[in-house]
Amino acid sequence: MELLGFLLCLTVVVSASHPTCDPVEVSGNSWIYVRQLQLGCWTSFVGQDKAEVHILKLNFDGTDSKMFSLEMADAKPMNLIITSQDMADGLYKINADVNIYKSNASTLVLYTNENRSSNIHVVDFPSADGELVKWATRKFGGVTSFTTVENLKGLSSIATEGTKGGSRECVLHSEDPSEKHFMKIDAAPLTSSFKSCSPPPEPEKQPLRGPTANNDDDTPELHIINIPEDANIRNVSVRVDTKKSSVFLRGPQGTTWTFLDLQHSKFCSNNEIVLPAMAHRMKPTFKLSSDQAKDVQREALDYFKADTFTSYTEMRPEGSQLLLVLGRDRPAVTETVTEAVLSTTAEPHQMPFLMQLYTSPDYRSPLDPNSKVQCDKKIYAEISGHALGDIVLTIKVMSCLVRSKGSCPIVQELRFIPEFCSSNLCPNSTRLSFSLDQLQELSSTTWDLECSVKLCYSEKCGDGGRVKRNLEVTQPCQKTLNTPCFDFSLPAILGIAFGGFLIGVLLIGALWFIKIKTGYPTGLDMASSLSSGCPCSGAKQQPMSSNPSASENSSANASIGSTQSTPTSSMA
Repeated sequence: MELLGFLLCLTVVVSASHPTCDPVEVSGNSWIYVRQLQLGCWTSFVGQDKAEVHILKLNFDGTDSKMFSLEMADAKPMNLIITSQDMADGLYKINADVNIYKSNASTLVLYTNENRSSNIHVVDFPSADGELVKWATRKFGGVTSFTTVENLKGLSSIATEGTKGGSRECVLHSEDPSEKHFMKIDAAPLTSSFKSCSPPPEPEKQPLRGPTANNDDDTPELHIINIPEDANIRNVSVRVDTKKSSVFLRGPQGTTWTFLDLQHSKFCSNNEIVLPAMAHRMKPTFKLSSDQAKDVQREALDYFKADTFTSYTEMRPEGSQLLLVLGRDRPAVTETVTEAVLSTTAEPHQMPFLMQLYTSPDYRSPLDPNSKVQCDKKIYAEISGHALGDIVLTIKVMSCLVRSKGSCPIVQELRFIPEFCSSNLCPNSTRLSFSLDQLQELSSTTWDLECSVKLCYSEKCGDGGRVKRNLEVTQPCQKTLNTPCFDFSLPAILGIAFGGFLIGVLLIGALWFIKIKTGYPTGLDMASSLSSGCPCSGAKQQPMSSNPSASENSSANASIGSTQSTPTSSMA
């Protein structure tokens, strides 16, 4: 029993000496940067005419926006071959030394604001990668670079040579397109799901002890990368740019890790590791079937005889071939914009937009972001963005909605009216107006106003993203319950008219019924009463003479004879 108690205590002590952490979902990782490897090449070739030859292959899978821009006003002399199997629209700005070649079977459409149509050549060339390289070699003498880009948004050249020292022959292989310094590529970011954490710091202990510890000032690091069993990725390249790092790699069965740099790294994996610089393959160095975070963390600490680790990263990346960069190219920390001023959901590759509100149609006095608006007033909005070089784009608002803030948000579509604005006054903006009386049934006073927009050139449009800002009203936009509400629509008017007609018919029928039953003339004989001298005031009538003159008798007798049969005459 004493031995059993000692073993239990030892187990508790060992467990306590191995700190772990629970990973949480994050939008990015401060240690790991993920890139998609693509097929390409980079050579030292320059043609006899001093022009470089570059091939640009574009893929637009998995995106709604298929619009891109080419900024090559400062480019060196080149022949640019653009190929793509997808329908897309390109806006280009080039100089006189740049010639663009596209296939006559291509669905790419290119636009420009400049008179450079003579620099666009539509020719017949193959679509297969290897055959295209051969075709370009026969036509121009060689190929300087072949670059594949997924979901391109913008490509700009830098006024520098586009060559690389070494061979002049283009041999296609997996590469990192961002390494080509002569151009800047802006593409849709790779979708990756990250979970990350680090154990709590222990000042009395060094972050890592064991074989990697030394007396230098540089603190050794232990980074753990775990790809769960249900992930699809199987080929991962790793580049470590931190000094004196140990890397623990765990992935699904069949995964291959390729290390591109071995200057400062110690590593291990439960999968095969490829060392291309040494033309060597390493078999798995440990076995671990579990992909649970704490199991992987404990295995890493035990393997490297370490007391703690620097970072743990769990990821499910998408793509066929990936490059993990550890310790370099960390995402830049951007300043957080106050929500009251602007909140935009546009991706980094999309044009940033600004929405400003006004209370008058002259658009002269913008509302302060913290000011409140009256719910019964018309509101004017202006959405503006930055231009892509000298390319003129128009902004088209597709839809708007409002979302209440709180634990139970309410989302409602907001109807708006486009407001006219000349191209000189609104070169990179659009205007619209709306009213908040659409929200009369809702009680919230704080809302998020969000509009989705498109970027258009001529009649071609691409997805521009969304722009959002806060909106606060002075009071809940509700109808007052004690205020009568009259609906003077056409059915209501017809109903009132028919009701009046029906009441009139019933009243006339009642009067006739009274007349028939009583014999009293009622109001229907008002005219005859007045003609016989009966005053409206109901005063007593003077008695008539019983001996009329002869002339009166004759006329009276004739009148009586002619009207004796009528009830009115008998009453008289």
